[in-house]
Amino acid sequence: MLTGRESLCRLIGKRRRFLPNFHSILSSPIQSSLNLLSDKNGSLAETECSKGEAEISSSGLVTCPVCGNKVGGEDCTINSHLDGCLSRRTKRKLTQRTLLELNFGSSQSKLQNSSGDSKQLLSRNLSKSHCDYEENVTCGFSEISPSEEKGRDQCGQLPHTESVKQIDLASSTENPISDGRANIVVEFPALSANNEESRHHMDETVDSISERPIDAFIVGRKFSDEKDVNLGASISLLTDPDNIKDPNAIKVISASSACCKVLGYLPRELAQYLSPLIEKYCLSFEGYVTAVPECSVDAVPIQIASHKSIFNGEKGCDEFDAFKHLWQKALQVAEFAKNRPPHAPKYQQNFCMLLKEVLTSSPHLFKEDEKKLVESFTSLSEDAQRLFVRLYTRKGPWFRLSTIMYPEICDPQQAAKELSATGYLYLFEDTTKLNDDDMKDLLNLLTVSELRDIFCTLKKKCNQGSRKHNLVASLLSCYKDGSCPVLPHRILERTEICIRTSSEAESLFWRAERLFFLNGEQDLSAFLLVDLGIVKYPTYNCIISEQIFLNKSDLLAYEEAIEVAQIMDQSLDENNCELVLRCIMIADSRISSSPKKLIDSVTPESMVTFLSCFSASWVYSKVILLGISFLEREHRYNDAIHLLRRLLNCFTCDTRRGYWTVRLSVDLEHIGCPNESLSVAEVGLLDPWIRAGSRMALQRRVLRLGKPPRRWKTPSFSESLKRKIIEVNIQGRPLNCETGRKSRFYGEDGEQCGVEELALQYYATDGGGWHGVHTESGIWMTIFGLLMWDILFSDVPNVFRTRFQTAPLDMETDHFYSARKSLIESHLQKVHDGLAEEILITSWELHMGTACRGVNWDRHSLSDLRAAASCIGGPCLASLCRHLAQDYRSWSRGMPDLLLWRFHGDYKGEAKLVEVKGPRDQLSEQQRAWLLLLMDCGFNAEVCKVSPARSTP
Repeated sequence: MLTGRESLCRLIGKRRRFLPNFHSILSSPIQSSLNLLSDKNGSLAETECSKGEAEISSSGLVTCPVCGNKVGGEDCTINSHLDGCLSRRTKRKLTQRTLLELNFGSSQSKLQNSSGDSKQLLSRNLSKSHCDYEENVTCGFSEISPSEEKGRDQCGQLPHTESVKQIDLASSTENPISDGRANIVVEFPALSANNEESRHHMDETVDSISERPIDAFIVGRKFSDEKDVNLGASISLLTDPDNIKDPNAIKVISASSACCKVLGYLPRELAQYLSPLIEKYCLSFEGYVTAVPECSVDAVPIQIASHKSIFNGEKGCDEFDAFKHLWQKALQVAEFAKNRPPHAPKYQQNFCMLLKEVLTSSPHLFKEDEKKLVESFTSLSEDAQRLFVRLYTRKGPWFRLSTIMYPEICDPQQAAKELSATGYLYLFEDTTKLNDDDMKDLLNLLTVSELRDIFCTLKKKCNQGSRKHNLVASLLSCYKDGSCPVLPHRILERTEICIRTSSEAESLFWRAERLFFLNGEQDLSAFLLVDLGIVKYPTYNCIISEQIFLNKSDLLAYEEAIEVAQIMDQSLDENNCELVLRCIMIADSRISSSPKKLIDSVTPESMVTFLSCFSASWVYSKVILLGISFLEREHRYNDAIHLLRRLLNCFTCDTRRGYWTVRLSVDLEHIGCPNESLSVAEVGLLDPWIRAGSRMALQRRVLRLGKPPRRWKTPSFSESLKRKIIEVNIQGRPLNCETGRKSRFYGEDGEQCGVEELALQYYATDGGGWHGVHTESGIWMTIFGLLMWDILFSDVPNVFRTRFQTAPLDMETDHFYSARKSLIESHLQKVHDGLAEEILITSWELHMGTACRGVNWDRHSLSDLRAAASCIGGPCLASLCRHLAQDYRSWSRGMPDLLLWRFHGDYKGEAKLVEVKGPRDQLSEQQRAWLLLLMDCGFNAEVCKVSPARSTP
């Protein structure tokens, strides 16, 4: 797989069925300095960057001061030619005068010189937004007041407020928390923000509170003693503390019956607040049935009210506040559930909640007509809502209405008509409004027998052995060339009515989903995993004071960039080189035309460094990186060099600069420019954003390329690179010795195994009785996550924005350490002092099974983690965690394969880290960097080389 492909696929997520800007992206002119498009014959065209010396005009030629021949005026050509002349030891003397006479600046070189690179690599444009803005986040679904709307329209920002909310997915609610900060507005998310009457409850007296009615539902009807209920029937509430499943359960009793028959229960979300009110404050609730459902097991709407209050001035303020808090929470839950009856499927409730949360938190990213379309979704019938969500989450895009059958949808045909009338669905009833893509998708709805039947009807020859895709291609070809204009009618005769989601609705709901999850890897299934108890997310506070997208234009640019990324990904699948090259040119054009302040806003001093990944420029940089890998595979190194320079010049504060600089140096060497390759490597070592393995790779390149006569002085880091890493050589009986395949051996038990398992067996027996695991980075990430759990989910503004995060947004940036430096250092001091094992046990017991980035609950047992932490020791663990906290992105990969430990007595032990290499494997630069770092931290680290056993004669 090309470098950058996997990362781009994760960014794209599930591919969109409709790309709104597809045609404009492919048809609009590209303002790019590159011309990568194919020639008329379909082969990859030569560009100005990739042409050889023969294409250079005579006006760009210069005279070589060594041999006197004419050479191209580009710097790389001159350097390459001079290297060749010097290596041949040409007899003509090279004097200072001839070098000065040589006009190296006469050509318009497309490759920047090393001094220019130095300035670009070290430049730091510190730019900040002049307008500060903050977001008031709630899960309630508010309308912005006219004054706020006016203020936002004038400056393009939201009112200056801040919101704190505690995420608790165990109950699928959000509990607001006030932490005492100034200017913090805390709102209850379950409370509808546009309901001013509910807001007024906060300041009411106890008497008015206790008499206010609550609308609720009777659920659990299948457990009732009486199957039928009557409209207006009197009811009362009775707590059920002996309930095994829920000690806060509340029974709904029929008050009109002498034997007090149980009609069902109150919803759990409401019972958890009313139960203590009944038990502790002696409130009694009575009410009546407000509606009777058609099905006897469906939820029954009721209205209840309390007619008893115990507060007469004798109770203290604390008791009153506790009472008032419980009552307010009960009102909020009831208000939240008013428009979400318990019988609605979970996926329908989740979808509605997603839409309303997005409209509340990001109203400035939707036009008025877009808001109306999204808001109108909740006013649709139950069947229409469920049908749309079902279709939206399926592959599609077209569906045969006759085949749609869901048990919770009573009338799919009527629901489809309602959705079509409101603009959510498109019905295939008119054959004149189809394009070629629609025709292909509709043909794929037909079975093979139906396709053959169409061939017979059209009197076309059909090979009985043809596969479905061949039949579809043949019919589509006939339709395109005009020989079969009646094909849409023939399709409609067999499929009857077909439906698909409208492109407008699809685009809007994709945007809402993206704004809600903030990534392409999560979708509505995340709710399902939580509802089923498969995934449990950690509890943290969302403190939001910065908008990710300042205005809609930023969001639209980001969406268009993701479309370009998807087009490129699809083009690689289809091997469409011309479209791949066009996407590369588009990305290059967009980055080169982006304002410098937007690209270089990623500075250590910036508050929102980690939010740069939500910019269009960042997405285009991912496209260009994948394009560089593609061009390098095609040996178009000059074009790759141009793009690498573009990235380095535009993104001056980015941890990816290390990989870019290494590739630039390598590609320059590929085209015969060792001097410039050396200069790029040397300048790169001055860049503070180049770290870990990339830095070591550049150092090794400098040592290799910087030999006399290019460089006479030995770099200061040469001694550190020459440090010896302990090597252990073992032999095994090989199973295969084929180049390009992973080496396999027979273990000591005669079973097949890899080199890592063979090394584990060696260390367990002949190597000294070591216990251990083959984990690479896995166990270290688990130890880091457990030790630093409280740090990871501490209260830091803007790093938690959704309820489905397994790590803060800034975890892979420098902002993570700088924003929590005091917390991290005080915590690592405890680890250093020997409390690591205790912290591991506490974190394991408190958070077992909770999703956290890097933590693997199934692969590593608590006993293994405790043994490893005990044998490694506090100082080494603290040093390792500090490096991960400072630069998680650079150090979270490339760690040694094996972690070994053994005890000496009951309390003392030692640990060893081993990188295992097969017969044809070499240490990567990242692995070498890790081994040297571990040695500096005090670890016992070594390399184990496995080789085939020599056969004896």
